[in-house]
Amino acid sequence: MIGRLRGSYIAKKNNVVLIDVSGVGYEVEMPLTDVCEIHRVGDTYTLHTHFVVREDAQLIFGFVKEETRDMFRLLIKVNGVGGKVALAILSGMSVQDLVFCFQHEDIARLTKIPGIGKKTAERLMIEMRDKLAAWISGDGVSFNSDLLSSGSSIVSPAAEAQSALVALGYKAIEAEKAVKRVGGSDLTVEQIIREALRGMVKN
Repeated sequence: MIGRLRGSYIAKKNNVVLIDVSGVGYEVEMPLTDVCEIHRVGDTYTLHTHFVVREDAQLIFGFVKEETRDMFRLLIKVNGVGGKVALAILSGMSVQDLVFCFQHEDIARLTKIPGIGKKTAERLMIEMRDKLAAWISGDGVSFNSDLLSSGSSIVSPAAEAQSALVALGYKAIEAEKAVKRVGGSDLTVEQIIREALRGMVKN
């Protein structure tokens, strides 16, 4: 099991970050909100990871915070929720917001996330209730949120953000509207993605 990676950031494409660890490049799939925390090429980052081995692939899911990784592990234990869907959920809401959502049975908010229909949301509510109770009260983590060029790019930050949202599963028109609502020509790609995700989940 690969539980942690520490290395230098090389590049990223949508929600996949390439991390160099002692000369080996690891492709790590992350929630978009965590991708937004990865900034300067060459900087060293520590990622808490979950390693999955399948017949057709070996996947590494990475998270900036350990509590986000732990929440991911709880989510993928729910019937019908795989790694991709769990990443989509954690891209749409912070761990704290997600816990609040489960505690208050806010199904409507969950169904705004791509890949989460009403039946899946209801199943999440039921199965996560006991898992969260044990996690919060136990010894788990307590609550304390085409490769993008590493250099210059002719693509605008808004266009890159829109492309990343579409890759996550949002419809193109939804992504376009969300990015336009954010506005602010001086914002970075990461800032636009973060604000757009917040807006889509809350509206």
